[in-house]
Amino acid sequence: MSNASAMAVRVARHPHVRFLVFGAVLMTLPALASSGIMMTSTLSTLGFTLIYAIVAMGLNLLLGYSGLISLGTAGFMGLGAYLAAYVQDDLGLGFWVAVLAALIVPTFIGLLVGVVSLRVRSIYLAIATLTISEILLKTFEQAEWFTRGTAGKQSSYPVVLGIQTDRSSMFFIIVVALVLVMMLTHNIVHGQLGRALHAMRSSEVAAQAMGVNVLTYKLFAFAVATMYAGLAGALYLFFLKSSYPSTWNLFLSLNVVAMVVVGGLRSIYGTVAGAFVIFAVPELILKELPVIGDTPGLPYIFSGVLIVVVIMFFPQGLRGLTDLLRGLVTRRPSAAASEQAPEEVAAR
Repeated sequence: MSNASAMAVRVARHPHVRFLVFGAVLMTLPALASSGIMMTSTLSTLGFTLIYAIVAMGLNLLLGYSGLISLGTAGFMGLGAYLAAYVQDDLGLGFWVAVLAALIVPTFIGLLVGVVSLRVRSIYLAIATLTISEILLKTFEQAEWFTRGTAGKQSSYPVVLGIQTDRSSMFFIIVVALVLVMMLTHNIVHGQLGRALHAMRSSEVAAQAMGVNVLTYKLFAFAVATMYAGLAGALYLFFLKSSYPSTWNLFLSLNVVAMVVVGGLRSIYGTVAGAFVIFAVPELILKELPVIGDTPGLPYIFSGVLIVVVIMFFPQGLRGLTDLLRGLVTRRPSAAASEQAPEEVAAR
């Protein structure tokens, strides 16, 4: 193999290149919708699925690599959505300032939650984050000057780089955001930060003995998780053009946790797959089935049963199922070779 070919293979195998290819495939979906091959409602469902994948990526970093649990994801998403709407529509500061506000404010609150995590652990930390989310939810309902209360906050498609966006172009922006988040997450978990977080997850005492500053890395993990949630909230608002307090409830936070568990802890592509299973499968597949789709609520019950089955038989989530299938495929050729070997020896 020549040097150019070897370099081409290395480039093709680079994770960032694979993320870009994955994003390029996703960007073909609006063309399918405009040509009639795929319905517009399907494109909308997939857009929300990718938004939830961004949120789940942050929770996977928090839960999978740091061993910290949070049930406040929905509250931080809602905060990002309302901040984006307020900055763009009420203050008139534009798309980029709105996204920046949706990143900075939830990140700052995430740092405060990280300080709380030094005092509480496990289920108590989950309850603490849930309390913060409920406080945010009540704020969304009462602060009408900021959120319009239960009537909901309305927005519009933003102007990005001088171009007025629509549903399809917002889908492109969501794909770009997802690919950037996947790249950033990969760089975090495969560097010194990832090793420190993994050590902290295994044992905080051992991590401290190795020189890991637990305070710093807990703050970092919560900051990144809430930053992803704020970004996803802003994208949700600009994609749907509205936000209601009832959206940002405990059910959404639990669904994000389910996405991480079903997709597999410490798996980037698994997180995206988990978001597809939890959100897109009931909407796009189960509701279209003759009996399941005709019964209200049954698609989500079926999805819940699927979650239980995955957790029981594949504790590593869809990533474990993929590893199992890969092992079966690679084992068959070796098994066939081992069966042929005695026959060859006997023939000789």
